[in-house]
Amino acid sequence: MPARAPAFWRRRGAIAWLLSPLSLLFGMLARLRRRRTRGERLPVPVIVVGNIAVGGSGKTPVVQWLISRLRAAGYSPGIVSRGHGGTVTGVAQVPADGDPAVYGDEPVLLASSCACPLVVGRDRPAAARELLRLHPGCDVIVSDDGMQHYRLGRAMEIAVVDPATLGNGMLLPAGPLREPLGRLGEVDLVIAHGDLSPALAVALKEVPSYPMALAGGLLRSLDDPSRTVPVVQLAGRAVHAVAGIGRPERFFEQLEALGLDPIRHPFPDHHVFAPEDLSFEDGAPILMTSKDAVKCRAFAPDDCWEFPVEAQIGSGAAERILEKLKNGRTTA
Repeated sequence: MPARAPAFWRRRGAIAWLLSPLSLLFGMLARLRRRRTRGERLPVPVIVVGNIAVGGSGKTPVVQWLISRLRAAGYSPGIVSRGHGGTVTGVAQVPADGDPAVYGDEPVLLASSCACPLVVGRDRPAAARELLRLHPGCDVIVSDDGMQHYRLGRAMEIAVVDPATLGNGMLLPAGPLREPLGRLGEVDLVIAHGDLSPALAVALKEVPSYPMALAGGLLRSLDDPSRTVPVVQLAGRAVHAVAGIGRPERFFEQLEALGLDPIRHPFPDHHVFAPEDLSFEDGAPILMTSKDAVKCRAFAPDDCWEFPVEAQIGSGAAERILEKLKNGRTTA
C-alpha cells in the first residue's frame, strides 16, 4: 500500500462502500477500453511486467532479474518504460548516467543496472518502435509496467503481486485496484511477494505463481560506489532509513530483519529529494534504496549508503518464461 494511501483503502468501511458506485463505473470503463483497444504488434515479442494495484509491488527487481535471465538464454533484450517522474514529452533513450529528473528514477536505475537499451515514453508502442530503430539487434522487449497500456501488444504478461498492496480488494476510487482480482487469472505468470490470501489464490485459477524475496548483503557508498561494506556491520546500530518507494515499510522491515535499528523516513513514491531531506544532526548512517540513491547521489552527505537488492524468485519461473517465449504465443 502506498505510504500516502487513503486509510479506507485498507478495509471495506463506510467510505469505501459509499464510493463503490464509482468503482463499478471505473471497472466498466476499464473493461470497455480493454475490449476496444487493439494492441500494436511488433516484430519482436514483448513481455509486460506489471501489476493490478496502485503503488509498488517490486516490479523493478523483477525486471532486473528477467533481463539477466533473458541475456543468459542468448537473447538481446531491451526495455521500455513510461518514465514516471521525468520530463520527457516524446520518446527518448535513457543513458546509464542519465538525470532522474529528466528520465525518471526507475528508468535510470534500470538503464545503469541492466546495461541494456532502454527507451521511455508515455506512448509505449512509440517507445518500442524507437527502441527497435536504435537497436535493430534487440530481439525481445520488456515493458516495465504497462499491464493496463493495451495499445502495446504483448507475447506474455507477468503480474507482480504484493498482497499487502491489494488493500480492501476494491477498484479505484474505493480501493487501490486498477483492475479486479480476476484479471490475475488471465496473465501468464504471477510472481508473489508475500503469502497468497484465499481470495487471491482463487483469482489465480490455473495461473502458475512463484514466490519472490528481495535479498541484499552489501551497502554501497553514494560518495564512492566502488566502496562497499557488509550490511551486518551496522547490526544493532540506529540508522536513518530513507525510502521514497511504493511501499517504504518493506525496506524498513528488511533492515530490521537484518538486525539494524532503522529510524524511519518514508516519502511518497518517486519523491524528488532535496538536500534537506537527508539533513540529520545525530551523525547516524543514512541508508536508502537503489531507486532513491540515483536521485540523491549528487548531494548526499557523508556516511550515506545505498542498499541494493536482488529478486530471488522460485525455481522454475525462468524456465517457464523462456518456454512460453519460445512457443511464440501472442495476444493483442
